[in-house]
Amino acid sequence: MAQVEATTERTIAADAETVFDALADYLDTRPKLLTEQFSEYEVREGGDGEGTLVHWKLQATSKRVRDCLFEVSEPTSGELVEQDRNSSMVTTWRVTPAGEGRSRVAVTTTWKGAGGIGGFFERTFAPKGLARIYDALLAKLATEVEK
Repeated sequence: MAQVEATTERTIAADAETVFDALADYLDTRPKLLTEQFSEYEVREGGDGEGTLVHWKLQATSKRVRDCLFEVSEPTSGELVEQDRNSSMVTTWRVTPAGEGRSRVAVTTTWKGAGGIGGFFERTFAPKGLARIYDALLAKLATEVEK
């Protein structure tokens, strides 16, 4: 099984602290950012960054639905890590300053992919699909914090 990785980033016209706080707010802000690929969203513990336990289903394709239960940690300043209890999936959000009143948000998701021909297609197409989903989420984040 090979490691699969999907990464996308966006520069947002809001300071890094504001952007990070919005991403870490799993109770109010995060649900507003989710695209139609996310369903059954539920905060089970916490709700603000480190210590949060959050559930959702991610429908990356018409046939592929992942049931995710993420534990959230903040290993370094400006970084949120969501580790799925149900799989090898890990999503890391990094928010860094990008000049006066601007910030850069990078989101990277990794997981252990399937082997064989299925794994080949997963490594080829899944990162592009997931990047599209997170591009849309980052656009909603920008709209939310640039108000």
